[in-house]
Amino acid sequence: MASQQRTLEILVEAVDSLIDDFDLIDFLHRLASRCVELLDVDAVGVMIVDPYGELQVIAASDEHTRLLELFALQHEQGPCVECYRSGQAQLDIDLESPQVTAAFGPFAEHARQAGFRTTHAIPMRLRHQIIGALNLFHSRTARISESDAQLAQALADVATIAILQQRTIEQGNVDKAQLQAALHSRVAIEQAKGVLAERWQVGLDEAFESLRDYARPRRMRLADLARQVVEGTLDTAALVRR
Repeated sequence: MASQQRTLEILVEAVDSLIDDFDLIDFLHRLASRCVELLDVDAVGVMIVDPYGELQVIAASDEHTRLLELFALQHEQGPCVECYRSGQAQLDIDLESPQVTAAFGPFAEHARQAGFRTTHAIPMRLRHQIIGALNLFHSRTARISESDAQLAQALADVATIAILQQRTIEQGNVDKAQLQAALHSRVAIEQAKGVLAERWQVGLDEAFESLRDYARPRRMRLADLARQVVEGTLDTAALVRR
């Protein structure tokens, strides 16, 4: 019952983001974190397609996963890439099996080195439009239950609707400009994380959480705050270190 209640709370939280203007980067990071919480997985990455038809990492439950996703894209392979191309979920991918190693060689090897043993990829889609994929990682060999797979698809669908609605509101028509803006925001945020991590001698995850802790109560967009940090117009002493 507690698990069902928490699932309902998270779905309501996601749907609430459809009502008002929202920070897309923060929304997708929360989505990744909620997937880890609800689906009993160890890490999650969110990838969306850019205006040139290439998948790009937009959010992850932790920095470690983001780097793995970047590696998958670099080699244009991996279950997440295959999921986006086919529009079909890729479930129970055993990263230690010879078949997976043969199909996704460098990706599978790098994933194992990162401590993962199983992965699943869920399409982000609305009808026939596919805008990306949700990648789930287990640190153990594990099969995803049918109910968890359905829940993962529901969360991916909510995120897809949120992205497409926001794009429609801001642009007046469904085009690719909003996703491109989000990717540009991601670059600024990565730069700010690097500045804080170097300045404070902390990890990138800790630097990112400090940005979120500062931006959220002030209703600031993460990208706007990140640009201030990079440009030196904000005294970083105002940010609270985690």
